[in-house]
Parts: sequence; structure tokens; C-alpha cells
Amino acid sequence: MKTYILKRNIFGKVVAFMYTIEFQKRGLPHAHFLIILKDEYKLLTPEAYDRVVCAEIPDSDKNDYLYSVVTKYMMHGPCGSLNPKCPCMKNQEYCKFKYPKDFADHTSKGKNGYPIYKRRNNGKRVNIRGQFLDNSWVVPYNPYLLSKFNCHINVEVFSDIRVVKYLYKYICKGNDKIVFFVHADDPKIEIDEIREYQSARWVSPPEATWRLFGFPISEMTPSVYHLQLHLEGQQFVSFKTT
Repeated sequence: MKTYILKRNIFGKVVAFMYTIEFQKRGLPHAHFLIILKDEYKLLTPEAYDRVVCAEIPDSDKNDYLYSVVTKYMMHGPCGSLNPKCPCMKNQEYCKFKYPKDFADHTSKGKNGYPIYKRRNNGKRVNIRGQFLDNSWVVPYNPYLLSKFNCHINVEVFSDIRVVKYLYKYICKGNDKIVFFVHADDPKIEIDEIREYQSARWVSPPEATWRLFGFPISEMTPSVYHLQLHLEGQQFVSFKTT
């Protein structure tokens, strides 16, 4: 996918990018990928968003293959009242990803930097895990990448610096952690949970395999260097020990 984005420029000329590989204690690895386009390729209008991102169920008569991969990989849930125990539900009250989304006849710029993608209430529905879902449940995708790689690929446009800042923080959030304790399986032994408490890093089998083979975990271009700044006349000075 890097080749298509960075060398074949399917979204336009890329001037900067950053990605990291995440494992989340389960399943196969996945990547969070942020790209910054050259000025003349930046997506600045709703029409430009529509050229790159779609959030609707495609017409099966026009593109049966795209329809099959969208309905297989890009339908969220069901959650909410349809399935309160879905992993995305917070306290079985609401979806943390805010699904189902509101219908929209046209794509528009959102107030918080997130676009509001076109999701028409056109009657299209598909049976997903026993529930009929419409366009309000579609995860935004790029038709070309989705058709090419035949897997879940969420593609979205961000235009606000606050959103970009959040993405950098999310990408750099660090390793998976776990809290655990070990004790003998004997009911007569008094358990001191404070003394037995341990905090450690969690490395799943897929992550261990990934690292053993030396595959890249993250990459950033251009590289960022930490500069040691100081006020006038207050620069750091080091002395050799005698």
C-alpha cells in the first residue's frame, strides 16, 4: 500500500507522512497512516473529498465486486440498540465511534475539522450479522484501495490542525500494557494484592513475530530532530571531569 500512496501518488504528491504498526493484543497487525499532500493536491472542498472518500453502499449492479468488499469489510457493528454488547459500546449506552451516523445528501465540511460525508437515505440496506444496515453504518473508504487490497481500509480526510495534532498523539501513544498478579491457587493463603501488583508490557504472538523478522514498526518523513533551545545567555555548558 505504501507503494501506491507514496510512489504511484494515488491521492496526489505526498510531501510528508508518518505511520505506525499496531497490534492491540489480538489479531493481525494493522497500520495507522497519516499523509500530508503537496499544496496543489490538498483536498480543500467537499467535491475533492468525494473524489477520494466514499461512505455509501455501492450499487451492486454497477460494481458487484466493490459491493461485496464494502459489505464484507466496511460495515460497522451493528451496535447501539441493535447490539448493546458490541465491543464499541461505552457502558452499553453509546457507540464510541458515534455510529450510526446521520444521513447527509451532500458532503460538507464539519465544524471540528472532520468532514461530514455524503450518506444518502436511498433505501439501500444489507444484512450484516442478522441486522439490516444502511448507509449510516458505512465506514469511510477509498474504492480503489479497498478493491485492490480486499481488506478493511478506513480512509478519511482531515483539514484542521487540531485533528492532525490528535492523530500524531494517537499514532505515538506507545506500547500495549497489562496489569497482572501471580499467586498460588490455595484459598488458605492470604493474598496481598498491593505487593503482587505488577505493570508490564504486553507483547502478543503477532507482534513478537513481527519484531523477530525485523519488520518496521514506524516511519516518519521528513525526520524530526529534537533541538535544545535556550534563552539568551543561558545556553547549556558541559565540563569534563578532572
